[in-house]
Amino acid sequence: MKVNFDINYMMGIFPLLLKYTHLTISLALISMILGLSIALILVIILNYDIKLINPLLKVYISFFRGTPLLVQLFLLYYGLPQIIPILKNINAYTAAIIGLSMNSSAYMVEILRGAIGSVDKGQMEAVKALGMTSWQGMKRIVLPQAARVAIPALGNTFVDLLKSSSLAFTLGVAEILAQAQMSAAATYKFFENYLAVALIYWVIIIFFNHIQKILEVRMNHAY
Repeated sequence: MKVNFDINYMMGIFPLLLKYTHLTISLALISMILGLSIALILVIILNYDIKLINPLLKVYISFFRGTPLLVQLFLLYYGLPQIIPILKNINAYTAAIIGLSMNSSAYMVEILRGAIGSVDKGQMEAVKALGMTSWQGMKRIVLPQAARVAIPALGNTFVDLLKSSSLAFTLGVAEILAQAQMSAAATYKFFENYLAVALIYWVIIIFFNHIQKILEVRMNHAY
């Protein structure tokens, strides 16, 4: 039985696909930064237990955790512009970032709440006794310690974002998977194209996992 696998073609497609890795990485990085910022804001608000706002935030978290990311992206890019005309001007790349950011923020809220909750509450009482505000205590005392606890889970979230960024091609973003799809459709070499994409993602994720381990070691040494 002849195996129809063209190793030369696959090696030749790598340079073309690698040109689009910056889109994949930028999607994940920007979404991580925005998602983490949203999550931190939500955690601070939730800690104040505001009766009118907190139930809405819990619905937000439940919705983005309880529905498929692909459905969320379609709803944002294809659905909302039909009822909110101003959103018709949004491009696919921006829509993908917004969708990934909102989705990841719902997961990072729980990560941050758990990390902040792991810090001894007596430290905040000591901060107030020293005349510092709650925000100063949070920024200078609690968050640095919480970061050490949160880094492993946040690192896993970033890896998930890297993988999830491949869904951006469904909106028309020309990232790695979209380019492989077009190349495969033109040459009918689907296995070679998708295997090349898988290997590129694998290497990228190994690289960022290594960075995560370095950060964990440094944070543990700091405390």
